[in-house]
Formats: sequence, C-alpha cells, structure tokens
Amino acid sequence: MIKRALANLKIDALNEMQEAALEAAKKSDVILLSPTGSGKTLGFLLPLLDSLENNVTGVQVLILVPSRELALQIEQVFKMVGSGFKVNCCYGGHPVKTEINNFSQPPAVLVGTPGRITHHLRRKTFNTAAIHTLVLDEFDKALEFGFQDDMDFIIRSLPGLKKRILTSATKMDEIPEFTGLNNAVTLDFLGDTPSVPDLKQKVVISEAADKLETLFSLICKIGDKATLIFCNHREAVERISDLLWNMDLPHDTFHGGMEQDDRERALLKFRNGSHRLLITTDLASRGLDIPEIEHVVHYQLPHNEEAFLHRNGRTARMHAKGTSYLILAPDEKPAYLKELPEVEQLPAKPVMPEPSPWITLYIAAGKKDKVNKVDIVGLLCKKGALSKEEVGLIEVLDYASYVAVKRNLTERTIELVKDEKIKNKKVKIEISR
Repeated sequence: MIKRALANLKIDALNEMQEAALEAAKKSDVILLSPTGSGKTLGFLLPLLDSLENNVTGVQVLILVPSRELALQIEQVFKMVGSGFKVNCCYGGHPVKTEINNFSQPPAVLVGTPGRITHHLRRKTFNTAAIHTLVLDEFDKALEFGFQDDMDFIIRSLPGLKKRILTSATKMDEIPEFTGLNNAVTLDFLGDTPSVPDLKQKVVISEAADKLETLFSLICKIGDKATLIFCNHREAVERISDLLWNMDLPHDTFHGGMEQDDRERALLKFRNGSHRLLITTDLASRGLDIPEIEHVVHYQLPHNEEAFLHRNGRTARMHAKGTSYLILAPDEKPAYLKELPEVEQLPAKPVMPEPSPWITLYIAAGKKDKVNKVDIVGLLCKKGALSKEEVGLIEVLDYASYVAVKRNLTERTIELVKDEKIKNKKVKIEISR
C-alpha cells in the first residue's frame, strides 16, 4: 500500500526522516521532532496505512491538530494517498450537523482540533472503541494554544489505544504525562535539517514614522511574488491592511480574530494567486498549506529566535529558494542575530506592482451537492468559453467552491454562465468577496 501511496503522491523516494518514522512506528510509540516543511505529515500518515482494517466499522485512527487549516491539509494529503479508506475533519467553525452526519458512516481516519473533538466526545456522536492509534501533530503548538485539558480528556476517552505518535517542530523539556507515551522512540531531526535552507536574509532600515511607506516601497520592489508580511498582533495586521487598501494595494489578512470562513477564503486566494500579499500574525508561521512563498517580511520583529525561524520556514521549503526581510530602525539589532544581514536599498520612486492576472470566483455549490472539479471545469470551458489554461486552482468545500480565472475574462465568464446549471441545479456564481 505504501508503494501505491507514493506513486499516487508522485514521490520517488522518502526522505531520511520519513524512512526513520516508518520503521520506528512498526515497533513502538514515536516522538518525531522535525522542522516545519520537512514532510512530517507523510512521516506519520504512511505508518498508519498498514494498520487500517477494511472489516472494522468505526474510527480507527484519531489525529489531533492545533488548527483547522492543518486539519484540512492532512485530510487532503490522506485523500491523495488513495488508500480507499474514508477520512473526515472536525474543527471549530465547521457545521456540527455536517460532522454528525459524516459519523453515520464513520471515517477510518478522523482529523480534528481538540476543542471540537472534545465536543463530539461529550455528546457521544461517535464511538471510540475501535481507535487504536493516536497522532498528536504539532503538539508543541497545541500546548501553546492552551489545548492541554481537551487533549487530556480525549486521551482518557480512548480505551483501546495501542500506538501513539507525537510530532513537534521544537524540542520540549518534557512530554506531559497525560499523553501516555510508553517507551517512545525519539527521532530528532531538528539539528540535521537546516531551519532556513537556501534563504537569503536582508535588512531594510526605516525610521519608525516612515515604516509603512518603507513597507510599501519594499512590496513594490518585490513586485508580483508571493509574500507573507508578519506582525506580532492582530491589531497591527488590521491597521496595516487599512493603510495598504488606501494605497490601492490588493492583499488579504489572516489572524486568530477573524471568522473561520474569512480565514479560509484568505488562504484560498493566496494559494491560487488572486492575492500575492498576506498580512498575518504568527498563526501563519506553521502548519498551513501555503506552498511556494518566495518572500517573508518581518514588519514587526518576533520576540524570540524560535518564532523567527518558524516565520522564515514558510519560505525556501523543500529545495526552493526564498528571501527574508527584516524592517529595522537605525541601530536596531535583534539579540538572536549574530550579525546584521546585508541592507536592501529601496527605489526612490516606488512603482506599484501589476495586479494579479487571476481573480477568484465563488460558486454556491460544493461536495455535499455532489459537485466536483470536473463539473466546474466543464461549466467554465464549455459554457463560459474559457480554455483550460484560463482556469486556475479549484477548491471544492462542503457547500461552496472557489476557482481562479483570468482577471480580464471574469465579467464575460460570469455573464455567459449566469443562467447555467451544475448537476441540474442553477447556482449563484460571482466574484468572491
């Protein structure tokens, strides 16, 4: 099954960490320490495949994660593996009714946030008797988010556990007792893989009063490349966003104070290229499916080196190259930098980047309406007069779908498909807000 999974994922070979995890999980509990972007998801998913049984009805594997975005990412990867086993997600902001309906035919693999899984356990909406394996993914982040009590309750509700796998991107002084890890093998790849591979670091000097103008000039110099702009607080994210909109610079925001649907749309537009700028807190520094980020900007400096490395870890991933910019006041130097990187000179007259060639369409139908990507491509190409090259990334959610199309063809496409149907049902299609 593992060979077939790798073929489905178009992966020729596992890396050293994944090989070690696969071998260790056959014999014992595992603590897997490995940097962000090193492939930990496959490191724990592949060992699960041989433990799943077709003749068992009910959840067999529970994967706890600190954020909905990570849950959705793991669900997507598991589906790509093509194991034939059902997988479902549970997380805050997702309709509880939908999740309960999914349990009418229980998934073999359940991925969820501790808060939402606790909610289901208290309501007894699914049976835990068949759960033999528990994965605590990004466990350090889950503790940081305050999920300790929920995780403790969940683990005490799993009487048949035989195996535990814990992953972390940082070393911990001790593993809490409630995890129940028994004589676990620790695989430590934190020192073996550089945290910032092929990453250029640069400094932009700015007086505090000029900082926003400096950021604007830097964005103009970076141009049309995917860029994450990190702030320390959600208030700073919103403040910068307001000012950039006043400068007519398209972008999106992402932080813990936003509604889940708004966060999901922001990531979706960033992934499909409709927006190339995402202004965020450290919430986006780990566990999100946002590949191919070329630039990271530290608008506000993180408080410690660990946070700095995690932010930088969003770029230069998996053999790619990237650049990290620090906006510093004159004579400012973070304690965790031994020496300041080279200073980046900004243009005297910034030139606004061209808008993205893509824009995102919202379609008011999704998986629960039996709509899939093929249906959407068919509609847009046959009825909307688009070629396949003019249709970008498509993401189908439970009750909605989003698709990137060429910006200059958007209005014509909407006009052509406004009276058309998908699965014999007329649905709303409009530019995503």
